Amino acid sequence: MAGSVQSSSRSGRRPGRYGAMSEINVTPFVDVMLVLLIVFMVTAPLLTVGVPIDLPKTSAANLEGNEEPLTVSINAKGEIFLQETPVKLAELVARLLAIAENQTARRIFVRGDRLVDYGAVMAVMGSLNSAGFNKVALVTEVPQGTIARKYAPGAK
Repeated sequence: MAGSVQSSSRSGRRPGRYGAMSEINVTPFVDVMLVLLIVFMVTAPLLTVGVPIDLPKTSAANLEGNEEPLTVSINAKGEIFLQETPVKLAELVARLLAIAENQTARRIFVRGDRLVDYGAVMAVMGSLNSAGFNKVALVTEVPQGTIARKYAPGAK
């Protein structure tokens, strides 16, 4: 019987031919996801607050936090910003309570420009404290070089 051909596959194809591949190649997917992860890790800290403030410098340690901070900024002109939105001092507490959902235990970061009047920063902190926000932190920049050594605790 010279004309009979035996086929070992169900579709009738000869063995060794190219067939449909039933595996998914995840390597390109993983590569793209790792690149996106790196991009978001780099850009996320830059997206927190966009009000330009010239912060004073200090050598204090950084605070650790798990939730997104609520930031109150005071620029050199004395204008007050909640995150990036300008607000008046009288409206500040009401808006903070609405955003924090009446949770006064939430940490509030106050960023005051180096040139702003000390009384303006204290007025903001006083209104926050009278509203029940007791976890108020001042944001500063770390000084560079000799300034850091000159003003470091215990330095002479």
